[in-house]
Amino acid sequence: MTLFLDRDGVINKRIIDGYVCEWKEFVFEEGVLEALKILSKHFSPIIVVSNQQGIGKGLMSEEDFRHISEKMIEEVKFNGGMIDCVLHCPALSKDNSFNRKPQVGMGLRAKKMYSDNVRFKESIMVGDSFPDMLFGKRLKMKTVFISDSYYLPRKYPKIIDLRFDSLIKFAKYIENEKGI
Repeated sequence: MTLFLDRDGVINKRIIDGYVCEWKEFVFEEGVLEALKILSKHFSPIIVVSNQQGIGKGLMSEEDFRHISEKMIEEVKFNGGMIDCVLHCPALSKDNSFNRKPQVGMGLRAKKMYSDNVRFKESIMVGDSFPDMLFGKRLKMKTVFISDSYYLPRKYPKIIDLRFDSLIKFAKYIENEKGI
């Protein structure tokens, strides 16, 4: 079973009206390292799919993003978890790129990379935004919305299967329920 994860706001703290442009700005959300250790026992592969228009805006380079991703994977692995791959789209939201969530390009790239190991109907997309949820639903995945807010716009419940305050709460649910 494949797990797709958004990055900013799920794995690391989102910078409001800004971008994580270098490793020193990357701060793991509370409990994420433990969560990924748990989730690594239940999912393979684990794939991060992330819109990164800070690259498209020239605020960071592809190399900066690659370095942040490598350090993130290294920390996760050091703490007993696993992230198999990080896919991203540097396009600006106005560009309507096929690879930018909520479009499905990154999901199809993952399917091509992992062929038989990615079966969307048996996969889960975890994110903290409407585009994340729509991306998951367009590929027929189950969706998990991460938000500590109890308010959900009316359009969200139609595309959200489960909601948790944090990735660690979702991981503990998976550990206790042995899946969704």
